[in-house]
Amino acid sequence: LACLALLPGGKGQAHGQRLDVAGAVTITASLMLAVYAIVNGNAAGWTSLQSLGLLGAAAALLAAFLFIESHVAAPLVPLPLLRLRNLAISNVVGVLWAASMFAWFFLSALYMQLVLGYDAMQVGLAFLPSNLIMAGCSLGLSAWVVMRFGIRRTLGWGLLLAAVGLALFALAPTEGRFVVHVLPGMLLLGVGAGIALNPLLLAAMGDVKPEDSGLASGVVNTAFMMGGALGLAILASLADARTDHLRQAGASVQQALNAGYQLAFWVSALCSLVAAVLGGFVLRPAPQPSAAAPSHAGAV
Repeated sequence: LACLALLPGGKGQAHGQRLDVAGAVTITASLMLAVYAIVNGNAAGWTSLQSLGLLGAAAALLAAFLFIESHVAAPLVPLPLLRLRNLAISNVVGVLWAASMFAWFFLSALYMQLVLGYDAMQVGLAFLPSNLIMAGCSLGLSAWVVMRFGIRRTLGWGLLLAAVGLALFALAPTEGRFVVHVLPGMLLLGVGAGIALNPLLLAAMGDVKPEDSGLASGVVNTAFMMGGALGLAILASLADARTDHLRQAGASVQQALNAGYQLAFWVSALCSLVAAVLGGFVLRPAPQPSAAAPSHAGAV
């Protein structure tokens, strides 16, 4: 109701165009089949007919999606946009970062519940510091940091802080304590995630026309969600395989679970580190206007 009352009306640029239903169905089905195959790969066997069939069907649907997008009048994802350097790199960074962040949310909660013995309320309170930090960053701190240090440095350092936070979780022992082994990673991940999203979207939209900025932002967010879904499925499967191997070798349940989570956190930290390198060194965003820049009109 607030949106209807406060946001301006008017028709969008795509008003009257047909929705790309075929593209939406094929990419969604491809992602669903891929995630299902990866999540159940350890149980069914990676060379089983089920796993190979599902992954093959996911690949075929992805190829169909790309074919549809290159031929429909109003594609869900205009493929020429992906040729833009900064947008393409931002998509890769978004996929890697999303895999790391989704793993943090999911696996750290499991670590606290199944290894440390926290209840649901304690797990929720453990996430509170990072959530408050991210909220504070979204209220203006992230924008100030971008204006002060630029897009690349803010994005690179934010993702690097997230990588360090994930590495701290990877070092957390079976008998971990909140203040020593959980809180430091939560704080670093809160700061890193809080300051990195804004420059990532700015970099993605820097190469596109103003009328396409919303579309570019949507493409990056779509890549973020796809990377999170696939990345979490892969990392959870890695953790599960490591846990099963150690259980068969005679390790206790908690030791095996923690070792599996540690492996997944190390891979997550590596993904975030690669994203930091791409964001800090490979991106070439357009220079941001400075609020303190002198007015040339006055000089004339």
